[in-house]
Amino acid sequence: MLLKDGEMDMQMEKFTPMGEVVADDRARIAFGKAGVRRDDKYAVAVSGDGEILLTPLVSIPRRELLVWEDELVRASLGRALAQSAAGELEDLGDFSQYAIDDDEHENDDAGIV
Repeated sequence: MLLKDGEMDMQMEKFTPMGEVVADDRARIAFGKAGVRRDDKYAVAVSGDGEILLTPLVSIPRRELLVWEDELVRASLGRALAQSAAGELEDLGDFSQYAIDDDEHENDDAGIV
């Protein structure tokens, strides 16, 4: 996209032209040439000029969201992974006695026993 002074819009410099596509009779557009695969998920944004921006997304389980929201947890996890990769491990024994069987407690939140 060119601005009136002939300079390319700074946002467009991040993009590589991949060709031209035509919407089918159901208003769908194929993006396979751009690297999109089946079941990929995207956030869609539309500018006032009709430009469409697709931002790749991934879903994470709610129980893992804390790692992304809390910088201290994320840093601690990073240190733990680095220590593990370096072989700095200490065997604390078997903790299986504390494990909760998800199948047995699957319906606890719904009040079903």
